[in-house]
Amino acid sequence: MKTILTVILNWRTADMTLRSAAAALRAMAGMPGALTIVDNDSGDGSFETLCAEVVARGWDKGEIPVRVIQSGRNGGFGAGNNVGIRAGLPADFPGGTRPDYIYILNSDAFPDSGPDSGPDPGPDPGSDPGAIRVLYDHLNANPNTGFAGSYIHGEDGTPHRTAFRFPSVLGEFESSVRFGPISRLLANHVVAQPIPSATTRVDWLAGASLMMRQDVLDAIGLFDETFFLYFEETELCHRAAVAGYPTDYVRESRIMHIGSVSTGMKTWRRMPGYWFDSRLYYFTKVHGRGYAALATISLIFGSMLWRLRLLIHRKDRGDPPCFLRDLIAHAARAYLWRSPQNKVPTAPQRAKL
Repeated sequence: MKTILTVILNWRTADMTLRSAAAALRAMAGMPGALTIVDNDSGDGSFETLCAEVVARGWDKGEIPVRVIQSGRNGGFGAGNNVGIRAGLPADFPGGTRPDYIYILNSDAFPDSGPDSGPDPGPDPGSDPGAIRVLYDHLNANPNTGFAGSYIHGEDGTPHRTAFRFPSVLGEFESSVRFGPISRLLANHVVAQPIPSATTRVDWLAGASLMMRQDVLDAIGLFDETFFLYFEETELCHRAAVAGYPTDYVRESRIMHIGSVSTGMKTWRRMPGYWFDSRLYYFTKVHGRGYAALATISLIFGSMLWRLRLLIHRKDRGDPPCFLRDLIAHAARAYLWRSPQNKVPTAPQRAKL
């Protein structure tokens, strides 16, 4: 059988990470593999707590062995997951340390319908314990598919949009102008697709629950660690697609995702600088500096038109405070105030997750 390595990245969410790991272990039953928890330099005692709990629960000696490793620095989502991917399977694992599949799971994502109040949740009657198995079987049955990801829903069962097209100039305009006739006209450029009702091919998927072939990662490389947070899975899926390894959205694999627990996105007052950095770096790396400039102009123009509409219609602004101002300021710094030899934006500021 093919082997699988599950990687869960922790940053200051030790209790939730343990619940996610418990759910993953149940969902991995019957598959040869291991689970690695990477502590992303939390600095709050998470690493020590995780190590102690893994031993206390006997997970380190279980059928699916669990280990906890320390990243040594908080380089962001991609860098932290890369630490776990590079570590491979445990040294004494039968058949060697190189897995066939890598499965990354967010620390606030659960292959069951949700955790209970305890540290080690039991099976939920409405859960889908086969969520990881479904992805595993899908890659086994579709050797040309590079990556496979899950249908994701919230704690209340609300589906999350996690299947996307690659960002583009027209996609940036459509998403920012928020006008029905334009969205219909640019339907083939809408980034956030309607939630698929069946398994289908997509451009890219959210990294909360994503299974990848190790062979593909060997061919194209791991996450680009220039990204601190956001757009890293977009760029990785794009790199895979260019190399001929498509991504599939597997509707039968169900994951409950709380969302934004580590990032604190739900409480943001302003969009953080690393989001703007990652977005601009993505467009520049994939399409070039000129295209990135056009995409930014498109986003600014669409956002301005949206704000003009808000003067007439009372609607929720839909953006964090100062988004347009921060976008324009970021673009000015990137294109007007950087030295000419800078071909791409600098690495994102290493803000904490």
